[in-house]
Amino acid sequence: MAERDSLDVDVLFVGAGPASLAGAIRLRQLAVAAGTEVAVMVIEKGGEIGNHGFSGAVVDPKSLHELFGDEDITVGLDVPVSSDALWFLTNGGKIAAPFTPPVLNNHGKFVASLSNLTKWLAAKAEALGADVFPAFPGQDLLWDDERVVGVRIGDKGVAHDGTHKSNYEPGPDLGAKVVVLGEGPRGTLAKAAIARLGLDRERDPQVYAVGIKELWKVPGRLPSGAVIHTLGAPLWNTFGGGWIYGMSGDIIDIGLVTGLDYADPTTDPHDNFQRYKLHPSIRPLLEGGEMIRYGAKAIPEGGLHAMPRMYADGLCIVGDSAGFLNGMRLKGIHLAMKSGMLAAEAIFDALQAGDTSANALGAYETRFRDSWAFEELHAARNFHQGFGGGMWGGLVNAQLGMMTGGRGFGLRDRLSGEHGYARMKKLGTIETKAATQRVVPDGKLTFDKLTDVFKSGTMHDEDQPPHLHVSDTNICADQCTAEYGNPCQYFCPAKVYEPQFTLVDGAPAEGRLQINFANCVHCKTCDIMDPYQIITWVPPQGGEGPVYTGM
Repeated sequence: MAERDSLDVDVLFVGAGPASLAGAIRLRQLAVAAGTEVAVMVIEKGGEIGNHGFSGAVVDPKSLHELFGDEDITVGLDVPVSSDALWFLTNGGKIAAPFTPPVLNNHGKFVASLSNLTKWLAAKAEALGADVFPAFPGQDLLWDDERVVGVRIGDKGVAHDGTHKSNYEPGPDLGAKVVVLGEGPRGTLAKAAIARLGLDRERDPQVYAVGIKELWKVPGRLPSGAVIHTLGAPLWNTFGGGWIYGMSGDIIDIGLVTGLDYADPTTDPHDNFQRYKLHPSIRPLLEGGEMIRYGAKAIPEGGLHAMPRMYADGLCIVGDSAGFLNGMRLKGIHLAMKSGMLAAEAIFDALQAGDTSANALGAYETRFRDSWAFEELHAARNFHQGFGGGMWGGLVNAQLGMMTGGRGFGLRDRLSGEHGYARMKKLGTIETKAATQRVVPDGKLTFDKLTDVFKSGTMHDEDQPPHLHVSDTNICADQCTAEYGNPCQYFCPAKVYEPQFTLVDGAPAEGRLQINFANCVHCKTCDIMDPYQIITWVPPQGGEGPVYTGM
């Protein structure tokens, strides 16, 4: 067996998103200012930094200004927001809001590509002395009893049957005094750590949505910096909404969020997005243009009370992995960055004191509760929960929250939530969407899932073990086919799951589950929404997956 290399650093950030990169930058800034050495490493599963960067995105520059002071931060962004609009979409038209709600006022904000922003942040981190390595997927946490002591990188060159190919390379073990998990929503290592250490004890379940997005090249159609948010059609019975942003170079950034707590097991977020583009108020913005990029990503929507404990012995959790997102403002990048910065400050003090226990790293959560980030999330703490009874109730609850400092229905300080998958109803208990109601793609404005996957730049070596683990396919056949109709075939926006089961006289199904893991765009929807929670997403071998250029 090949020997596994090892390397030790002071602090290891997992995932090169805005939270980790801001944390690495802040940590190196503190070390340089103090004249001390702190070895900082950032690892990223994507083939290049930014390849897996995906967001709307309108960026609040607050954290960027805090991190870089008087430096020009616009280099990492695209264009300033030039106008705001909020549309309520009826089935046949739109009602434009007479004014923009304060929480959606984007004056002073920037339309941006998260992929480009993370590339810029990574260069800043490297200039300060941090080591940033793409194509390094964190596969497993390394433990010493209940203390995190490092991360094992996934092996390369493993065949689908587990044998070693000629290019086999065992992943190294990276030891660290502190591991910072910034893997994005439903992070593999964060999920494992939260479960093992009970970091979500006495917290509400985290709930998610999935954002599906395309970039379109449409000359002269939408001014750069224009920001439009939409409510209503086609999501009448499901939490969510849409966005349309004008970027530089005649690019339109358009997407739709579907809440992953819907009742109908045949709900298809990709189909929702195709119907969105066909809406009479949306279609004219895109017709005649060219769709140039596609992607999908889960979004943590649970709010303040669904955030796990963010620290443990040798461990901090930041960004989307810890739930740093304000669903009411539709923003998370500034909060993710702030979380990384707060964690870095606590970690630096812990390193200086020679104590990286949970007791010392608990200063991270103390700093958070004393920050503007906590104040912002506290004001939005009941936003998503209010939509549990439908869109109209959710809008009333949101208005109440804005008037009462975040209190929801009944002026309660904390509205309870539940796991999104638990809200899915079984067949026969709910009217499901007939197949005839789904969009037939025309290849010009609307597309099938495989066409969109091609536009995501997704690539995986098919001769490797699948990175989507189904713990018991008998459940898929014996229960899921009859009870839910195999919802994986609908909720996956990349046509990864193709159940080929048939019921025999209403009894357990015969057939197999085809998993096209090479299509996977790393959105994590399957890990989140499977009603039996038997799907586990883990990183494929390093450097693979989507290439979200400009996303």
